[in-house]
Amino acid sequence: MSVDSTASRINPFVTAVLSSPLHWLLSAGLMLITVTGRRTGRRYSIPVGYQRDGDILTIMVSEAPKKQWWRNFHEPAPVQVRVKGKTLEGTAQLIAPTSPEFAAKMEKTLRRLPWMGRVFGVQYRRGEALGDEQLATLGRNAAVIQLSLIHI
Repeated sequence: MSVDSTASRINPFVTAVLSSPLHWLLSAGLMLITVTGRRTGRRYSIPVGYQRDGDILTIMVSEAPKKQWWRNFHEPAPVQVRVKGKTLEGTAQLIAPTSPEFAAKMEKTLRRLPWMGRVFGVQYRRGEALGDEQLATLGRNAAVIQLSLIHI
């Protein structure tokens, strides 16, 4: 069973916790992203893992070919997130899998969380640079969304 299939089963519980005063139990590494469907216009919120660097949030989407929501960000689009109990707005965009920025964000994540390599379908050893084959696999299996927060 994959990490994503397990996560899908508990998403309603995670969403409820992240939306509640108990958000602090999970909000160190999880947030809610509210996405408006490209075709349906329907809004829905899903829990996602994130990394924060100032006003930039990075979301790594595992098993990306099986998911649809991230495809809304091929072009920059407005987005709402709930991070550590606060609702914030921003602009999200997909990072091209062939870009140096994609490679840099993947390496940064894997240096910090080497076990995530398995989730993304690559073997990663801490401290080693990602090779071309690994980057190609990551480009097929994962998506990277960068979200720039807007201060209101």
